[in-house]
This record gives sequence, structure tokens and C-alpha cells, in this order.
Amino acid sequence: MPYILAIDQGTTSSRAILFDGDMRVAAMAQETFPQHYPASGWVEHDPSDLWTTTAATCRAAMEKAGIKAGEIAGIGITNQRETTLIWDRKTGKPIHNAIVWQDRRTAALCQKLRDDGQEPTVTNRTGLLLDPYFSGTKVAWLLDHVDGARARAEAGELAFGTVDSWLIWNLTGGKGHVTDATNAARTLLYDIRKGRWSKSMCDMLGIPMSLLPEVRDCAADFGMARADLFGGEIPILGVAGDQQAATIGQACFQPGMVKSTYGTGCFALLNTGGEPVASKNRLLTTIAYQLDGQPTYALEGSIFIAGAVVQWLRDGLKIIREAHETQPLAEQADPTQNVILVPAFTGLGAPYWNPDCRGAIFGLTRNSGPAELARAALQSVAFQTRDLLEAMHADWTPEAGGPVLRVDGGMSASDWAMQFLSDIIGAPVDRPAVLETTAMGAAWLAGMHVGIYPGQDEFAANWALERRFEPDMPVTERDASYSAWTRAVQATLRF
Repeated sequence: MPYILAIDQGTTSSRAILFDGDMRVAAMAQETFPQHYPASGWVEHDPSDLWTTTAATCRAAMEKAGIKAGEIAGIGITNQRETTLIWDRKTGKPIHNAIVWQDRRTAALCQKLRDDGQEPTVTNRTGLLLDPYFSGTKVAWLLDHVDGARARAEAGELAFGTVDSWLIWNLTGGKGHVTDATNAARTLLYDIRKGRWSKSMCDMLGIPMSLLPEVRDCAADFGMARADLFGGEIPILGVAGDQQAATIGQACFQPGMVKSTYGTGCFALLNTGGEPVASKNRLLTTIAYQLDGQPTYALEGSIFIAGAVVQWLRDGLKIIREAHETQPLAEQADPTQNVILVPAFTGLGAPYWNPDCRGAIFGLTRNSGPAELARAALQSVAFQTRDLLEAMHADWTPEAGGPVLRVDGGMSASDWAMQFLSDIIGAPVDRPAVLETTAMGAAWLAGMHVGIYPGQDEFAANWALERRFEPDMPVTERDASYSAWTRAVQATLRF
């Protein structure tokens, strides 16, 4: 029975997961890599770390499973989105470290473009907002700040890519400079309605179009991984940005379905079908997936800090040693205290989009301690999720059925956090039996394309629920808690 190799290249680690013909996990390997912070608000990765950890984890997963390259029918790739790389087409050598999606160095450029009245054009073409989050202004920064980069780009010597493109370039030995529609849609350079790179956006940001990769469907032929890497050639058959891959892995194929992934950040996507929905509440209009040349669109809300707030408790405050310790700690918190943490460590994402505000804690007393901070950290993720869902349903409401939120990612394993999430949004929260939804989505794209995995309908029918969390908080308490959160956010924004 053939296998599918899923590459999940994330913000803090690279993973490789082998799925068998029944879409069950056969083996997994993971490696973390360093984060680089050259200045306040700047975040970078060494491009070689992204590649070497990816290749190493693929080999390790194959070794664990005792699988040879000839037994793998295809590779599916999912990746941290918006992270930006530029490299030399001849040598494959990057001109600079990768600028990570969290990086805020282009805030001034975004503000200048807003002041010049450019944001409506940006949103109309790309579905996005002018924010340092996206790739386009990062590309412009690299061209303007790396010696000789602009001249080399204009001469056609350089290639730009998000992480998927960088991995494919290396997997294919430089034969493939390609991406998929979901990653292209996160660059500020792609017209999501016309389905092509936007010359007007490239001109606005001063980016030569010769830098850009070819855009393909999420399930397509992206090239062949070279034989010297894994002992034989393997076709690359599926690509999607991590949040879109999770949407696919959660089988959110019907308009009105919503998924929320809790990783370093939190990203909620609402499937809106075959037509893009323009947001009036500063959400993003994006491509959920593209199959057979037909895009399916989504409204997306992005929270910059979700699991990262637990990392802060561990690495910054050092009040926990392991992430799983937050749940028992939160359960011990004094119920009479109302400590609220607004984790705007790198600004606030949707629906506020303020890159300059910073985190704040409200409601501290002399009795506040680690338990109260742990509870406030977990609650902050639920409060931010409600911000997103309220904005989504103000923009677009499905014709029938109430909202059910499908969740995945590391924090979704916490029963306490998921119960509070259900309580605060006032809706059911469904946790799937398989939490590896991001890798599952990438694997399904490749397996479906090669014909060993089922189509959408059968795949969706096989989606399995592990647990449903139902709201159990009185409406008055829910509204009071959320009202306190919104006041805290407004105070943070004004500071």
C-alpha cells in the first residue's frame, strides 16, 4: 500500500509525517530550530535551518517506518505563510535571512501607503490589508536594504518565494520555482479575483514581476524531489499554506463551516464558497483552497499570539516548565479575581490590526499569582477567537444552521481551554479524533491528486469527532466577561 509524505514546515519547527493508504499516521519526526531577533519587533529564520530540518525529518520519518522512496506515492507540503525569502537563481544562495510573518519592520512603509490612500486598492486586489504581516512589503524591504538586490532582481537573477517555494526549489534541485494559490494569496501581490499576479500591486511596492514563482492549484504537479535526497525520486503533488491545509484537513468544504487552529498564533477561516466576500470588519478575504482551477474563498481572522502566550509563561515568566501545566494551574485560579491579559506582544491582528500596541495586564491584586496569569493567558485566546467570529458573522452569515467551530492545534488538546472557548463564544466546539489536521490536509491533497485518497465528499464523511464541548456558562456571565475583555483591549489600543 503506498504512503504519502507530508511536510509541515512551521514557525518554530519542521515536521514530517508519513500517512498510509488509509490516511493513518505511520511515522513522524520533528526538529526545532532557532529564532533570530535582530531588533525589536524583527523576527528572522536562517533559510538553511528551514531546509535542513525539513530534509532531516523526512529521512527520519522514513527510517522510523522502514519505508523506501519507491513506496511513497507523493509529497504534500504545508508551511508557515507570509515568511519571505529571496535567493540567487544560479547558486540557490539566499541574499538574507528569511523575514518571518511575525516581523513588524515594515510598519512605517505600510503606514505611508495607508496615508497615501492605497489601502482600498490593496484590499480590492488582494483581499488583504496593509500590514507588515504579509510578504509584499518584506520583499520591498529586502530589495531596498540588501546591497545590490534591486539591480539583481531587475536583471532577473533573483527568485522570491514563501517557504513552500523555498522547499520545492531545494527538493527539486532548483528545477521548480512554483507556489500554490493559497500561499500566493498571502503575499499582497496576487489578485485573488483574477487568479494571477497583480502588476499594479508589484508596481506599488516596486517589485519586479520576474521575481515571482508560477502559481498552481493546491493539488498539482509541483516537480520531483531529487533521488539523492531520499534514495529515489518522489513527486510533489500537494501544497497549501498551513491554515488552508488545516481547513482542508478539517473537511470544511461547505460554505458556513469554520475552523480555528491554535498554534503559535490562532487563525480562524470561514468557508464562503465560490465568491469572495469583502469584509466590512477588517477581516481578510483569502483563498481557502483551489482545485481544478476553481478557487474556494474564505474570510480569515488572524490572532498573532495564541500558543505563544503559553511559551511566554514558560520562557519569559518561567512560571511553568511545560505547556501542559497551564491547565491545572488555571483550574487553581481564584474565581473572585478577574485578571485579563491582552497578549499584544507583536501588536494586535484582526479585527484591530494595530502593529504598534503592546501587551497589557489588567485587574491585578496583591493576591494575583501564577494561577491567575495562567488562566488569563488561556482565556485571552478564547476572547480573541470571539472577536474574530463576531466580525465574521457580521460580514457573512450562512443561510442555515448555527455556527460550530472545528478546532485543532496544540492548545486544542486542553479540555479547560476548549470548554472556556465554547462558553465564551456561546457555541459548540468540535475537536477531531485526528489533531494532525494541517499535515492531514497536505497529505490529502497529494494523495487525492495521485488517486489513492478519496474525493471531497468521502473524505468529509470520514471526518471523526473526538469530543464536542457545549457552552455551559450563563449568558450574563459570558457577556460580562467579554465586556471586560473589550474594555481591556480598548485601553491597550489607547496606551
